[in-house]
Amino acid sequence: MKKWFEEEFEWEIEVTGFLRGSETAEYCRNGEEIGDKYKCTYGCPINSEGQGICSKVMVAMFPIMESVRSGGDLTNIGGETRLTKEIVCPDGCVIFRMSATKLGNENFYKRTIKEM
Repeated sequence: MKKWFEEEFEWEIEVTGFLRGSETAEYCRNGEEIGDKYKCTYGCPINSEGQGICSKVMVAMFPIMESVRSGGDLTNIGGETRLTKEIVCPDGCVIFRMSATKLGNENFYKRTIKEM
């Protein structure tokens, strides 16, 4: 892989709670724990141990990420701020807080394409 584009946003996803019990043993296949953090720009989020986020929750997060990349405001869909929103995993187990940070790079779709 050779990443050639500096993304406009970086995402941090943190586990903030559970809907059932005080741990995820026996119901979360990824073994999430409160305080676990994942980071990414465009690719799938990984944690400090190199483990990826649950594929089911990524399916839920991707449209939210794209809305921010398109100039959207997460308060319009229940977010705490324009760039922060809590979501529950599709299995109803884990609560995640998604937070975007604008990096100052140009928007992928509005960039000037160099002539070859």
